Amino acid sequence: MEMESSGIIIIDKPAGITSAKVIALLKRKAGLCKVGHTGTLDPFATGVLICCLNQATRLARFFLHGHKKYQGTLVLGMETDTLDITGKVTATCDQIDFPVKRIQDVFRGFVGEMDQSPPVYSALKHHGVPLYKLARAGKPVQKASRRVTISSLEILRIDLPKIDFQVACSGGTYIRSLCADIGAKLGCGGYLQRLRRIESCGFTIDQSITLENMEILASQGRLNSNMICMSDAISTMKGMIADEMVSRKIFYGQPINDSDLTGDWIESDTNDRYNGFIKIVDIKNNLLAVMESEKEDGTYDYCCVFHP
Repeated sequence: MEMESSGIIIIDKPAGITSAKVIALLKRKAGLCKVGHTGTLDPFATGVLICCLNQATRLARFFLHGHKKYQGTLVLGMETDTLDITGKVTATCDQIDFPVKRIQDVFRGFVGEMDQSPPVYSALKHHGVPLYKLARAGKPVQKASRRVTISSLEILRIDLPKIDFQVACSGGTYIRSLCADIGAKLGCGGYLQRLRRIESCGFTIDQSITLENMEILASQGRLNSNMICMSDAISTMKGMIADEMVSRKIFYGQPINDSDLTGDWIESDTNDRYNGFIKIVDIKNNLLAVMESEKEDGTYDYCCVFHP
């Protein structure tokens, strides 16, 4: 049944491969109908790639804008056109012998909310065309800056010109741009040499499997052993255990109102990302539906419905 193959797999994406290629491999090796990811990693980057399998692709919207955590390496004294190690060098500077306190002060200045300009080499689109394609064609487009939040920015090691760091940030933050901005603030320029995503939307690198392990498990028919079920994937969303009557109404797409939601409620953590949504599960913790908060007439809108 599709429900048995619907859930979340966290892949530790290796360097040198696109996120789309990872999805294609997972789909082919596991013989899945639908697979999607919830946030691209650049080919040179590694780490957490959230992969939604089959019916779980309907949950992807809930994992697109959550907070993320990265570890990376900034190299000072050099700028590239892509703001990372894959680009062409556009400027250099020999004056990088900064005191540790100066570096620490600059890093601290980037914690909080700020406007950030997306790189001209990015997957964002302009009139339907990815920016990186326009840039490669010699027609770079600079998108308007957008508000991002850096929750924490910690220096792990300084060995100039390299600085290892860890950053927690809002979805949509470009770490390449952050590195370039830090280099600009120091007055010497900088680029991102290494990037590893260690957390995304509450999923951590400890929950991940490598591509090699994915292929082994898929060949043995044991991929489910590393799958996070759909209900657990949105564990912090307010939820209710449906009785037989509510389960039947959901199965037939009938209206759900306040009087139906009288079953046992599931304890959940406060999470603003899920405000306005309610998950409904059966007694076996199978996810039946995600509903949007009630309207003035006391009914709830279906966001997505799942069937065994």
